[in-house]
Amino acid sequence: MFDHVKFGVSNYAASKAFYLKALAPLGVTAGGEGDPSYGIEICGRNNASLCLFQARGTPAPMHIAFVAATRQEVDAFYNAALAAGGKDHGAPGLRPKYHAHYYAAFVLDPDGHNIEAVCHTPTP
Repeated sequence: MFDHVKFGVSNYAASKAFYLKALAPLGVTAGGEGDPSYGIEICGRNNASLCLFQARGTPAPMHIAFVAATRQEVDAFYNAALAAGGKDHGAPGLRPKYHAHYYAAFVLDPDGHNIEAVCHTPTP
């Protein structure tokens, strides 16, 4: 549905470092970048991108979920996000209240946004 999503962050350098490290296990890489007021495009495997820029005010909290191809990618995302300074908001595991194969992990980014990696594939 989305081509890209752009949102402001309170500390551009910290958020850029967090997202590049936390999302690396999901195959995400840095794309084009301008000055902090323009920001950076962080590109996914499916050509969708997340764009960050230095906000002037306090960003409103939001929830972003990223597709993981495997449950191992969810685990790797969670560990990378914590190592990058994210705060635990839900360890990797099944979330059967969403559906039987919903395997996800949640962390809070430097601005308190709820960042998720989710795999919908059943285990073999």
